[in-house]
Amino acid sequence: MSAIQAKFWAKPLVLSSVVAGAMMMSGCGKKEAETVTLNIGFQKYGLLPIIKERGILETALKDQGVNVKWVEFPAGPQLLEGLNVGSVSLGEAGEAPPIFAQAANSNLVYIANQPEAPKAEALIVQKDSAIQNIQDLKGKRVVLNKGSNVHYLLLKVLQANKLTLDDIQVVYLPPSDARAAFERGAVDAWVIWDPFFAAAEQQIGARVIATGENLVSNHQFYLADRKFAEQHPDVLKAVVNELNTTTQWVSQHQDEAAKLLEKPTGLSKDILKTSISRMGFGVQPISNEVVQKQQYVADAFYQQKLIPNKLNIQSAILAK
Repeated sequence: MSAIQAKFWAKPLVLSSVVAGAMMMSGCGKKEAETVTLNIGFQKYGLLPIIKERGILETALKDQGVNVKWVEFPAGPQLLEGLNVGSVSLGEAGEAPPIFAQAANSNLVYIANQPEAPKAEALIVQKDSAIQNIQDLKGKRVVLNKGSNVHYLLLKVLQANKLTLDDIQVVYLPPSDARAAFERGAVDAWVIWDPFFAAAEQQIGARVIATGENLVSNHQFYLADRKFAEQHPDVLKAVVNELNTTTQWVSQHQDEAAKLLEKPTGLSKDILKTSISRMGFGVQPISNEVVQKQQYVADAFYQQKLIPNKLNIQSAILAK
């Protein structure tokens, strides 16, 4: 073969190599898009289990080549620990768990929130209790889940009535154990959220001494792993849109939504309808106002030495 012929054949070979390489890269990109998996942490009650039961998120994300997997957790703190160790990429929790997670150097970011739902948590007593107001709590045993939304509610209720945690006997128990202690009279009052709150009202006639109204916001937050949020903003945008659409559906179909939650929660439809009616409807990206309100909660926990360091909530918000 002459030198000229050699040069002639070399060019197509080089071009073929470039084309083959481009095809391989294109194939890899397509394969990666098809295998993106969104692991969602959820609890038995709330908006996410409704979405799971309806199967609508899988449909919404199918065009983006995203697979959806669901991982159940007993409560917000455990869910956010799952987020921290990478077992889930997105989840839902109330105001307090993200603060404790951030204080432990979690790599979470706030994505969106539901509107305020202050009536969805309360301080309750037994129906025949002698306690009639907050002042009557002096020296009494008050049970709650440590580090939960209602921990902040208790602080605000006491503060509004010129009392402190030192004026009562605080007992820390998770909801199921707290309910048992409350029913047998081992504690005098219980600070709790829905649907446990609605269940106590309807099943044992618990009486409300104070709700969160005019005291706390009680937002529900949607949080994500920072790396996943930075790499897949379009996926999270689609999730937020679906969450918002679903809350609008729930607000107009509360009977159907309650029915969807009967099996996972083990609660009656009537209890769930009461809980749903006190929910905040709508899901929107985090606003500056919501960041500031969450900062108030973090500052209160720091002042009570419930977290070791003062937090900056804004640092857990992705730059727009």
